[in-house]
Amino acid sequence: MKNTTRILCVDDEKNVLKALQRLFMDEDYDILTAESGQDGLEALGQNPDIQVVISDYRMPGMTGVDFLHEVSKQWPNTVRIILSGFADTAAIVSAINEGQVYRFVAKPWNDDDLKHTIRLALDHYELQRKNSLLLKELQKSNQELKSVNENLEQLVRERTANLTVHNQALQIAQNILDAMPAAVMGIDSSDMVVYANRIGHKLFSQNGEMLMGASLCEVLPEKLHPLVGKAAKGTVVSEVTSIGGRLVRVLGSKLKAGDQEGVILIAIPERN
Repeated sequence: MKNTTRILCVDDEKNVLKALQRLFMDEDYDILTAESGQDGLEALGQNPDIQVVISDYRMPGMTGVDFLHEVSKQWPNTVRIILSGFADTAAIVSAINEGQVYRFVAKPWNDDDLKHTIRLALDHYELQRKNSLLLKELQKSNQELKSVNENLEQLVRERTANLTVHNQALQIAQNILDAMPAAVMGIDSSDMVVYANRIGHKLFSQNGEMLMGASLCEVLPEKLHPLVGKAAKGTVVSEVTSIGGRLVRVLGSKLKAGDQEGVILIAIPERN
């Protein structure tokens, strides 16, 4: 639905108001009139969507500049035009410079020029309206972006805290495994060593080489291969054997946790 274009004409001379109404009678405008600045303010209070105000300068009680100054404070988006038949240039120029008045039109006016001025004023009003909407949308978007950033920062802090706790837990678990008086080794389903604690490296590593990433046949004595195969099938196995000239009890069990699948070997030195 098309919005109504409302124009308020304010002048203490009724014949001027009638002339303005006749001038715009062929236009698709809703012309409102007031015979004083105070009446004009009341009209705006009842119709705050008025787009353009045309006011005479010389009026009893309240000059046109004073009236439009009040309009600029209460209805800043309304475009303000002043009419004058007197040499009030200084006051009017001052009002224009201070942003209280959009244009000055001299009396008697040229009909075509005044119509053109009104069209420009309506274009100016529409541009201000669109800019205001864009500004509100931008402010809303900025607020939403700020909220997203704040939530993201909070999420990052929470994730960082969780990772810190998780890493601390992993470090504690690693320390516990390294402190155990037994060798612990993890072997995945492809027979690759994926974990070994400190004693595990000491017991099974040859020439101090890294165990992680090595294959089962490179690390374990051949006699322990069947034990790993049984454990991989779900059988909990236990066997005493000699590794590096020392008797150890080797325990094996299957590991199945989520996507992780393999065998855990524990080698405990036997007491003599």
